[in-house]
Amino acid sequence: MKLVLCSASPRRKELLEMLGKDFSVRVASIDESFDKSEAVDKEIRKIALKKACAVEMNEDEIILSFDTVVVDGNQIMGKPKDRDEAIKMLRSYSNGNHGVITGICVRTKDKCYTDSVYTTVYFRELTQREIEYYVDTYRPFDKAGAYGIQELAGSFVKGIDGDFYNVVGLPLCRLCEILRDEFSIDLF
Repeated sequence: MKLVLCSASPRRKELLEMLGKDFSVRVASIDESFDKSEAVDKEIRKIALKKACAVEMNEDEIILSFDTVVVDGNQIMGKPKDRDEAIKMLRSYSNGNHGVITGICVRTKDKCYTDSVYTTVYFRELTQREIEYYVDTYRPFDKAGAYGIQELAGSFVKGIDGDFYNVVGLPLCRLCEILRDEFSIDLF
């Protein structure tokens, strides 16, 4: 089977490259809006499924699609629209915790499997100067929740409960389990 990553994210591409397998990239353009009356993990799986179904596939391909959101309490923290919103998001995480949920869809011509992974991230107390410096230097407007843990924002994190790579946007452990257990694909 040929792997196809259904994402334009350079971070997801780098993570998938860590598996040492060849893959191609095919980006889907879909409406990623949420039904706020549904559970977030259910909605995030639906979005991953929509992405996987929006790309054409050949018989010998396996489509891998993901969507990641940050949740702070009951609020979904999407990609910040501007500097002020990014600062507000980071301030809300300071000296507390928030969740990162990634929806996963793995699809072949014959089978489709969806799941989600939840990770709790604990931030230390942040100063206004640290927050503004991070936002102004790294301009995290393309990142759910306004930060990339693999960047300087990693210094804000005092701990996580769950999969580190999920916070980056591609839960490698769960993906490998799905490929092995649901599709009989052994990457090793």
